[in-house]
Amino acid sequence: MNNLYTSLADVYDAIYQSFINYDEEFNFYYQILNNYSCKSVTELGCGTGNLSSHFISHQIKYTGIDQSEAMLEIARNKFPNCTFLQADMRNFHLTEKTESIILTGRTISYLLTNKNVLDTFNAIHSNLEEGGILSFDFIDASRFIPLIKKKKTVTHYAEVNGINYQRTSLWSINYNHSWSFNWHSVYYRHDENGELAKLGEDHSEIRAFTKDEIVLILELTGFEVKQVIDRASYAFDTFVIVAQKK
Repeated sequence: MNNLYTSLADVYDAIYQSFINYDEEFNFYYQILNNYSCKSVTELGCGTGNLSSHFISHQIKYTGIDQSEAMLEIARNKFPNCTFLQADMRNFHLTEKTESIILTGRTISYLLTNKNVLDTFNAIHSNLEEGGILSFDFIDASRFIPLIKKKKTVTHYAEVNGINYQRTSLWSINYNHSWSFNWHSVYYRHDENGELAKLGEDHSEIRAFTKDEIVLILELTGFEVKQVIDRASYAFDTFVIVAQKK
């Protein structure tokens, strides 16, 4: 598992509050679920649980699932009244089926093979009620991969609770698994003298998808695509899928 979700889990929790506007993120997915009158949601790859309390406060029964115990420990400490479970999204089992399942923050990007994607969508299908809703975002390969053809270095800054953080990332294409790329990131904090103090680094292989790939895999796993939304994120061009269990 990636360092970002284990030894750097506390760094993730701090800086992603600045990278992602969780109020906007919640409102976006809440509107989708509200359109289908969903009163329960399971979030796969919930991380440190930053969406959980939003759903609870809007009377949506919420369950968060993540593979990382380090992330879940932070989530449980922050939101003790919410339900968080440790599981692999490729083969998870809920005791009670849910009306909707979401994957935010391009969580699907860590499924590098078609088999892993198929296994995940099949698991989602079996845990959804009849007519249940699946919504998730993914990095658009047709726009992102050409952007990093010659490698690309980007730096993001975040200020949280008076502390300044910096992340420097290098993206380079990896042709081993479909439209995937290597993501090497180094995390820093500015000390009291303004100097950079290295907090750690992470090496990830991330997958981007084309719309056709996603639509085909959903069809193979028993879903009907209801909507494709073009939605930019803080670092990537993305699409959001809304699909319904057949």
